[in-house]
Amino acid sequence: MRIKGKVAVVTGAAVGIGRAIAQRLADEGATVVLADIDVAGGEETRALIGDAASFVETDMRDDAAVADLLSCRPQILVNNAGGGAKLQPCFPAADPARWTASLELNLRAPMLATQLALEPMRSAGGGCVINVGSTAGLGYGDHVSPEYSAAKAALLRLTTTLAPLRESHNVRVNCVVPDWVATERGIAEYEALPERERGPTQVPLETLTDTVVELITDDSLAGQAVHLPRGAPPSFLT
Repeated sequence: MRIKGKVAVVTGAAVGIGRAIAQRLADEGATVVLADIDVAGGEETRALIGDAASFVETDMRDDAAVADLLSCRPQILVNNAGGGAKLQPCFPAADPARWTASLELNLRAPMLATQLALEPMRSAGGGCVINVGSTAGLGYGDHVSPEYSAAKAALLRLTTTLAPLRESHNVRVNCVVPDWVATERGIAEYEALPERERGPTQVPLETLTDTVVELITDDSLAGQAVHLPRGAPPSFLT
């Protein structure tokens, strides 16, 4: 599908990856609705983009707020809001309310947003959902935050199971799975590490936004996930 002229909702758009994706979609001609609980950051992103963007303060764990956000009837939905991988304590030391909140933000929220967007997208002739995953959800090794890792693994599997929506709703659901991305905060954290601990260079933001655009515009892709490793080119996981 083409991006120009479409309405795109980007969650977690106040800073970092969400901001970069929102800016890129606006550059491609979309009208972008920015969602975040960070009002200052969201308004800053809106100002950076200009008239093509609007900001809606949204807690993605609040069902009513998510429904209100999706009332704009987008043709493109980028489920980027998430995080909390480095918050301590985590499961099993954390109390249930804490690790449940991580599951709600990183898994339930994109599931709900996708569900609410499906019928409006179908009635508009089709659409595309991009889930932003993480390499934390890949493989079988340990992770500092089991609840975050589990949520991101489930988000990837959710994406692949929704491939039939291409036929039933004319909606494609895809997932981008980046390693450590060179956002402003990510660069600062990377440079603060001792050189021996840095490993491969970070994933450039342009690589991530290029991948998102490809997944939106290539109508042959449905239920596909693209892995963006550090120090290696993107590759399809499915």
